[in-house]
This record gives sequence, structure tokens and C-alpha cells, in this order.
Amino acid sequence: MKQSIVTLDLEGVLVPEIWIAVAEKTGIAELRLTTRDIPDYDVLMQGRLKLLAQHGLKLADIQAVIGTLRPLAGGLEFLRTLRELTQVIILSDTFEEFAQPLMRQLEWPTLLCHRLIVEGGSVTGYQLRQNNQKQKAVAALKNLNYRVIAAGDSFNDTAMLAEADVGFLFHSPVAIQKQFPQFKAVESYAELLQLIRAAL
Repeated sequence: MKQSIVTLDLEGVLVPEIWIAVAEKTGIAELRLTTRDIPDYDVLMQGRLKLLAQHGLKLADIQAVIGTLRPLAGGLEFLRTLRELTQVIILSDTFEEFAQPLMRQLEWPTLLCHRLIVEGGSVTGYQLRQNNQKQKAVAALKNLNYRVIAAGDSFNDTAMLAEADVGFLFHSPVAIQKQFPQFKAVESYAELLQLIRAAL
């Protein structure tokens, strides 16, 4: 019998959406758009970079907002319980420069993500660790003979869920649930934990 490993998205699953928090702090409504709204990640990020430049927002401004965020209610407890059951890897399209305060609060789980390009304190671009990194990470884990159980909430998680042996949608918008009915959708950590336990 194969060993199991769990891969989780970060934002919307364990912590709040960073860009929505930045939008609320700055009043820039367009920054509320996430991968739940725009499936093409490059289109989404180019729009964000343009808005940051237009409004003169620096990396430090974003990090200050991130510093005020806390894990979603029950998120840390869910992660603790899950890590007692099996190994867990966070697969996120966030950036190292954003993630550290959140990883500290989540007691330093393993995180695979991307990097920002920063010049003079301004975010001028981004560097993907690799394209389709969530799906490719799951494929690599399967190649290491793991049974992979995955959970996420957005369009950019669906390739990961499809690649996994078992995939679940968590706190996902109805539009995504309707578009991807092959993934069981749940709303509570208790439900998700029960499904993962059964799949281990």
C-alpha cells in the first residue's frame, strides 16, 4: 500500500486572500480579483502589477497588510490535526516575499511557491518557480510512489486536483463547483478532514 501525502492550497483554504486584504486596505477595488475570478494567472498578475505601479504601492505596503492577517478560523487547528495524520505540503501561487508571516502563524509547514521581482522597493514583476507548478508537484510526488490527496478553492487549483489521486474543493465559489463537478465540494474543516481521513 502506498504512503499518502496531502497537498493544500494556501489562500482561501488556510489563510485569507492576500490581494483582497490589500484591496480593502487601499480602497483599490480591482485588486479584489483573484484566481477565483480570472483563471489566467499571468493576466491576473499583470493587472495587479499595473495597479501597484499606478498607485505607487511598494512591497513594504503589501507586507504591512499581510502582517495584520491571521489564519482562517479553525485553519491552524485543522492543519495541526492533518500533520499528525500524514505529511502535508502547501502548494501556492503566492510569493516567498508575502508568505513568511503567514507560514510563521501556521507553524512553518512546507511551502512551494513563487518569487517576486523587486526593484527599489517596488514590485516590477514575478518569477514563476515553474509553469503549472501545483500540477507538476503532484505529478512528481506520484512519481515518488505517493498517493496524493489534494484540496483547493480556485481555478488555479483544478489541475492539481485532477492530477491527484483524490481531489476536493474547499470553500469554493459555486461557479467553480458547477464547472468541476468531478471534485467533491465541502465548506467546513471538519468535513474536509473526514474526507481526507477516508482517502488516506
